[in-house]
Order: sequence, then C-alpha cells, then structure tokens
Amino acid sequence: MARGWWSGLIGVIIFSGSLPATRLAVAGFSPLFLTSARAVIAALLGACLLRLMPQKRPAVTDVVPLVVVAAGVVIGFPLLTALALQHITAARSVVFIGLLPLATALFGVVRGGERPRAAFWLFSLAGAGTVVGFAIGNGVSTSVAGDMLMIGAVLLCGLGYAEGARLSRRLGGWQVISWALLVALLPMAAIATATRPEALSPIGVEAWAGLAYVSVFSMLIGFVFWYRGLALGGIAAVGQLQLLQPFFGLALAALIVGDHVSWTMIAATGFVVVCVAGARRFA
Repeated sequence: MARGWWSGLIGVIIFSGSLPATRLAVAGFSPLFLTSARAVIAALLGACLLRLMPQKRPAVTDVVPLVVVAAGVVIGFPLLTALALQHITAARSVVFIGLLPLATALFGVVRGGERPRAAFWLFSLAGAGTVVGFAIGNGVSTSVAGDMLMIGAVLLCGLGYAEGARLSRRLGGWQVISWALLVALLPMAAIATATRPEALSPIGVEAWAGLAYVSVFSMLIGFVFWYRGLALGGIAAVGQLQLLQPFFGLALAALIVGDHVSWTMIAATGFVVVCVAGARRFA
C-alpha cells in the first residue's frame, strides 16, 4: 500500500508540470499538432522500451481497454487541455484538476469493481465541490468554453486512469501506457504530419521545452509511476493524491508561466489537500 502511494505521488508531481508546460507549448504550436506530436514522440520512446525489455503481448481482450486508455489519456486529455489553455490561464486550469480524483474514483467503481466507504465519498465530494465553487466564485474572468473543455478533459482522463490501472495489475504500468501509445501511433502520426508548422524558426525555445516536457514526462514517465501506484494502492484511494496536483501546479504556473495566483486559489487548494487525508483513511 505504501509503495503504491509513493509511486502515485511521484506521478502526481510529474503531472503537475503538464498544464504549465502545455501553456508554454501552445504559444508556438497548434493544439492539434501539440497533442499528436507529443503522442508520437512518447510512442516511439515506448516502442524502444518494449524492444529493449521484451514483454508479454496484450491479449485480444485487452485491445478495447487499450483503445479506451489511448482515447482518454493519449488523445482526449491532452487535446482538450491544449484547447482550453487558449481560453484560460494555466493557473485556472490546474484548479480543475481537483476534479480528477472524483472522476477517477467513480470510474474505479464502475470499471475496477472498487467499493470505498461512504466517508470516502464525502471527502471526495468536499474536495470536488471546493474546486467547482472556486470556478463559479471567480467567474468574472471565466471563459465558459475553457471551463467546459477542462471538465471534458477531466472526465476522459479519469476514465483513462481507471482503465489503465485495471490493466496495469496484469500487464504492468509502463507496459500499459507504451501499448496504448502504440495503439494511437498511426492516427497521431497522420495528424502531426497534416498540422505541422509551416516554419520552425519562429517557434521559441519555451514552446520547444513545453513540447519536450509533455512528450517525455507527462505522456510516458509520469504514467510509469502513476499506473503502478494505482495498481498497487487502489484506484480510488491513490487517485485522491491528484488533489495535491493543483498545489504543485499553481506553484509551477506562477514560477514558469508567470500566471497570477490569488489567495482564493491557495485557500481552495489548501482545503482540498485536507480532503486527501480523509479520503485516504476511508478508502
């Protein structure tokens, strides 16, 4: 159990840089190219891992679940967040990540057969409610399109997390994300080719750095730790660690992107952190 939590925490820390890095990347790349390019780069790295360390091939019955993982975390979440970050700040987007634990837990119940206690749901709903309340309470600068895109991204990501964790119990964490990336490789390569920038010279170093981070860390390395944590510690329980992600993400958004972090953001994040302890106790 402890190993699962530590592995999950490392994954969360890695994922915390995803949205600030995406914000940097969309300054130079279109959302479609960014989504497809990061998937292609990560898929090639995943293929190298599978080649260097030969693994058991997924069964025929694993194909559909791998497609679900690919649709959720390889395509859906990266694309919708990239689109959302054209309308809202990185700091605002990270607050929506506070909804991920609830989405992951719900899909963990539906797909993973987990049954957390009633108190777990109270803490999860309290954390998610805080996030939603923050979004509504700060509506002056709200982009409805950006907020809806983030909610859609969270739902798809929660499904992909739960499905991937279920497969990881049998195939292993890095194996699942590597196979899912390969499932999406051909369509992503086609989209990357069709949407590639006409010229590379105008693209700044920060945009390239953002692309590199989301391709290597967000799309591959983070999942190695995350899926392992979910498989060892439980989808619903370890999934609550995502409530910590806004805390790390807000700090990175302020330091890297220069977004303003208000005291209400900090207060909202602080409260959801408290919910982690309660949810963990009753998972």
